[in-house]
Amino acid sequence: MSKEPRMLRGVAIYPGFLDPDAQQALVTALRDVVAAAPMFHPETRWGKQMSVRMTSAGRCGWVSDRRGYRYEPRHPSGTPWPEIPAGVLAIWHDLVGAARDPDCCLVNYYGEGARMGLHQDRDEADFSWPVLSVSLGDEGLFRVGNTDRGGPTESVWLRSGDVLVMGGDARLVHHGVDRIRFGSSTLLPRSGRLNLTCRVVF
Repeated sequence: MSKEPRMLRGVAIYPGFLDPDAQQALVTALRDVVAAAPMFHPETRWGKQMSVRMTSAGRCGWVSDRRGYRYEPRHPSGTPWPEIPAGVLAIWHDLVGAARDPDCCLVNYYGEGARMGLHQDRDEADFSWPVLSVSLGDEGLFRVGNTDRGGPTESVWLRSGDVLVMGGDARLVHHGVDRIRFGSSTLLPRSGRLNLTCRVVF
């Protein structure tokens, strides 16, 4: 477990923050989350299906469809979102603090060929709280840009167990995942990458 972050355009990356046992424990906890709130394919507001599948845990969940990007108090099925797993909250407390828990833990699954275009996390009411992201499973090529769209970007391969924090001046940087190395990890039985993103929403 590394407590010394690597800085990439203001984003703090903690390589190998979670050891293999901690990674496996999180995957086990996430199975309960998915059982309560099954993953779904979100759509953009233009009706295009995203390549990732997602679900959420916490007081609210992030959804996207033709009505736009937003947080909702219930899963699209109408059921409440499950609680954020204790292991996820422990990472937040360790790197962000215990003064305020995240309201949402977004769970994205990247299968073979999935990606996430450059975007900002700006649907929250208070940008003073950072966004915390956990990588599990296959490696993903994470790209970081600027607070304004356009300009130079930098990329880094995130591996299973890496954790990053986007806070301060980097809270609103554009970021995305260009591709994954499908099959590069044995953590998930069918390969792929899980990304957990914790946010204070309200």
